[in-house]
Amino acid sequence: MNQHMEVPSSTMAKTPSVLRRIPAGIWALGMVSMLMDTSSEMIHALLPVYLVSVLGASALAVGFIEGIAESTAAITKVFSGALSDWLGRRKLLVAIGYGLAAFTKPIFPLASTVGWVVTARFVDRIGKGIRGAPRDALIADLAPAGLRGASFGLRQSLDTVGAFLGPALAIALMWLAADNIRLVFWFAVLPAFAAFALVVFGVHDVPDSVEKKRARSPLSRTELARLPLLYWGVVAIAAVFTLARFSEAFLVLRAQELGLGLVLIPLVLVVMNVVYALSSYPVGVLADRFDRGMLLGLGVLILVLSDLALALVGGLAGLTLGVVLWGLHMGMTQGLLAAMVADTAPADLRGTAYGMFNLVSGLALLAASVVAGGLWDAFGSRATFLVGAGFAIVALLALVPVARRVRRNRPAPG
Repeated sequence: MNQHMEVPSSTMAKTPSVLRRIPAGIWALGMVSMLMDTSSEMIHALLPVYLVSVLGASALAVGFIEGIAESTAAITKVFSGALSDWLGRRKLLVAIGYGLAAFTKPIFPLASTVGWVVTARFVDRIGKGIRGAPRDALIADLAPAGLRGASFGLRQSLDTVGAFLGPALAIALMWLAADNIRLVFWFAVLPAFAAFALVVFGVHDVPDSVEKKRARSPLSRTELARLPLLYWGVVAIAAVFTLARFSEAFLVLRAQELGLGLVLIPLVLVVMNVVYALSSYPVGVLADRFDRGMLLGLGVLILVLSDLALALVGGLAGLTLGVVLWGLHMGMTQGLLAAMVADTAPADLRGTAYGMFNLVSGLALLAASVVAGGLWDAFGSRATFLVGAGFAIVALLALVPVARRVRRNRPAPG
């Protein structure tokens, strides 16, 4: 009886204390991510439609552009992550990455051809690549071991708040500006520079990072051999999973296919990212207390259901259900995968570990986006989402043996 009465009070006491125990630097990085994502998503919510309807690109071209952009970021992350391990410092590279992204945002409203858009996305994603692995490694450095799931979940939640604020602002500005897409792109420049200012003045390296052990040559065969087999298992699972999780640009194209008005199309990303933001932090907290593999598997299963809804359920009801489930699966998987990398990689090789993780995932995303675009052009949207569901089922089956071993490596609860 007493034990039963103690559970809810203990749970209620722990919930706010987790937020208070997350270091200020992680909060700052989350706010930086929120501002930059607000900027990026104001552009990306309209970019697929702009490419197809205004510049005359095909769905396959959209797949190539999105895949090349993300794989460029992934390749860059390998070198920036390794460099942050060699330097023993993370902030410099984080600031350079956000600064490059901010200063290239004006290219989007100036673009008049597909080539300009490709250039803008390419340079913007280089900035993302430079900052990505050092930022994740800095979060892992700052976070107490028993709060890794919550820390990555919080950063992801704040990031995703920007991901739905961006499309929401795009909707409002499209209405006010009478569908002037380029004007929306100009407004997106402002939060990008705010993010850059915050990372310069509000984010700092771990105080004793200079004294920590540094990897002498992070990308050498000797150093890479120190990354354990279990880490590579996590990377392999993420790669298969990414083949099922192609670019959200295809959710936007699905909405257009179903006849959603141009001014309302950004609602697709608003809805998806609201669900994503609301689920990321709670799932991160749960991941510090329960089996991470089980939660990740549930997230992959939800992706299967999302793909099936988008492929088989007709009309706006199917679109809404699929988009909501897509956002939920993102909230249940992205922070968990980042925490699992931190659990399985040596502390002095975290930058390199996140870089390699993102390289493999980025190459998988390139393949997935190109295949999705090709399937869409050749067989229609239904084939695209059904094939995605098939890859997700493969990822779910492959997760089982890896999850068992990751469970033994997880840090003690915080």
